[in-house]
Amino acid sequence: MELFNPQLLWPIVGAVVTGTIIGAEREYRASPAGLRTHILVALSCCLLMLAAVHQMAWLTETPKEVIRIDPVRMAPGILTGIGFLCGGVIFREGFNVRGLTTAASLWTTSTLGMLFGVGFYELAMFGAIATLFVLAAVSFTERHAPQRRIAHITANYRRDAAVTRNQFSAFLAQNEMRTITVDHRVEGATRAYHAIVDGYSEERAEALDEAWSRDESIVGFEIKPQPG
Repeated sequence: MELFNPQLLWPIVGAVVTGTIIGAEREYRASPAGLRTHILVALSCCLLMLAAVHQMAWLTETPKEVIRIDPVRMAPGILTGIGFLCGGVIFREGFNVRGLTTAASLWTTSTLGMLFGVGFYELAMFGAIATLFVLAAVSFTERHAPQRRIAHITANYRRDAAVTRNQFSAFLAQNEMRTITVDHRVEGATRAYHAIVDGYSEERAEALDEAWSRDESIVGFEIKPQPG
């Protein structure tokens, strides 16, 4: 086989370039899988499909009449392996599950690598463009689309403070934050309320900060927005 066979060279180049572009976008967003991971995924998938497509090149000593070439059989094995890799970048952080977009981008990158490997360049290039468009659209939606913002709010009152669970929830409601759950704990000289609220914003958190800083019955508080 020719060393620089275009049928081998161009699929590899296309897979590496595509993996580089998608990986650079993920690297910029500090995702669990970045530039090198996406390049290697695209390249490995491309190489495996090339090996499956060009089996005649390495089955030189096998009689041709017994060879049955079916490159499609390689694809399920590749996607199974990629599935384990994708599972490794998904993790739970508090009430959030992070890494889903990165896992999906790895899955897509592997698919594009396979398309380059079988020589379906048109679909691979259109798929790469569509993938970049979807990933880029995330920035726009994060800035402009309405989002539900959750926060964890804890207020520590003096134990003798006459504050009930309903009064605590009502105070948060006055600041346009709806309580999802409220926990109550009494320990030592303090009475603590912890709430998960919907409707968090920096302005509302600032209003809570000012109000509770002036409240002499509060000995401490914490306002922690949940990462998106």
